[in-house]
Amino acid sequence: MKDIDTLTPDDDRAAKRSKPGRLAQTAYRAVGCIAMALAAAGVVLPGLPTTPFLLVALWAFSRGAPEWAERLRKHPRYGPFLRNWEDRQAIPRPAKVAAVVGVTASWTLLAFTVHNPVLVAVVGVIMICVLAYVISRPSR
Repeated sequence: MKDIDTLTPDDDRAAKRSKPGRLAQTAYRAVGCIAMALAAAGVVLPGLPTTPFLLVALWAFSRGAPEWAERLRKHPRYGPFLRNWEDRQAIPRPAKVAAVVGVTASWTLLAFTVHNPVLVAVVGVIMICVLAYVISRPSR
């Protein structure tokens, strides 16, 4: 048995959950595969995000196929970002800037094309809440 001070993040993750049943494991794998397909589409399709789908895939695979989750964590391009999120819920500064620019541009486009001020205001409040969350995450 490891001393509590020597636990690694992998040990901590494994200790937090028990192994799911066969049906649940299959469902987690299916969700992970669908999320990976959407993430792959997001790489080539403008406007479709990649990172949220990778996070969903990591979450699902860590429950239904831990070896697949580990492959995602070790991916040369996306692995460091996924590990930062998983370990510290950190979002890199360039990603925060991109989120602010993208959300601001989207809301501006909405404000000029939709003539329903209530809808524009509600969407604006939701976007502000999302940006507040993104900005409040650690950068490193």
